[in-house]
Amino acid sequence: MKRAIILLLGLFFAVVGPAQAKWPERSVTLIVPFTPGTGIDVIARQLSVGLQDKLGEAIVVENLPGASGNIGTEKAVRARPDGQTFLVTVNTLVMNASLYKDTLPYDPVEDLAPVGLTSWGSLLLVTHPDNDVNTVADVIAATQEKPGEYTYGTPGVGTPHHLSMALFANLTDTDMLHVPYKGTSGAVTDLLAGRVDYMFMPVHVALPQIESGKLKVIATGSPERLPQLPEVPTLAEAGLEGADVDMWYGVLAPKDTPREIIDAMNAAMAEVLDNPKVDAAFDAQGMVRAHSSPEEFAALIAKDAQRWDQLITEAQITAE
Repeated sequence: MKRAIILLLGLFFAVVGPAQAKWPERSVTLIVPFTPGTGIDVIARQLSVGLQDKLGEAIVVENLPGASGNIGTEKAVRARPDGQTFLVTVNTLVMNASLYKDTLPYDPVEDLAPVGLTSWGSLLLVTHPDNDVNTVADVIAATQEKPGEYTYGTPGVGTPHHLSMALFANLTDTDMLHVPYKGTSGAVTDLLAGRVDYMFMPVHVALPQIESGKLKVIATGSPERLPQLPEVPTLAEAGLEGADVDMWYGVLAPKDTPREIIDAMNAAMAEVLDNPKVDAAFDAQGMVRAHSSPEEFAALIAKDAQRWDQLITEAQITAE
């Protein structure tokens, strides 16, 4: 009888298989490849609070800045694919793949598993109010009349601000002189002083200057008009098809992280993001909350990687 019971129990466990291990087993690390206080850091810290409640384990935000985000990203790529490490990042992930093509020790499309989007951020094309242009057509006409004489500022070579203007120049057949700075503040300061002519600037940075009359907004690089500036047209409305320069933010995991963990993290993120407090925190950074499936995020990453690689290659942009 005893042997029969043991045999039946053995058959039962053979059919149902071993119980799934609990996830997470311990604290989860969210790697942020940029400094504290940046938009990506804000996203990670908002996620950490909500995920800790949802998952029942500590969520640790680890800032690993350097090399345009490549240092932190590489650590995430090399982490064990056990669901204990995730990367919170921005679309510079795919831009870097082309900018550092010969030196990057990983492939952002092949070596990371997309989990889901968290938000979108928009850039505005702005100029000094003394600049006698009001529309995209005005900018194109002025810069085509005097190629190479107008300038634009950016926080550095290969930044979204730089590549957005490079895309604008590519689509409009215009030529402006790039003035790269070491960070956003210097570029903004010189734009406000009229020492550079144009800039693609994040909404939350530009909006106070626009409202105070210190900057003039020409267009938004988002696919749709922004609620903060409903009267400002998009670049697409001005006739520039394919000029969407919005920045996406999202979460990825090391390659080969089990699909059940990816799905569980995606579902937990969706619940955390569905919170007015998160909306308020994102809005302060000029971001709009978003969510996607892993497949949707993967398709976006692949498409973005291709289009930015084409632009960077054609414009012969190299990292400093």
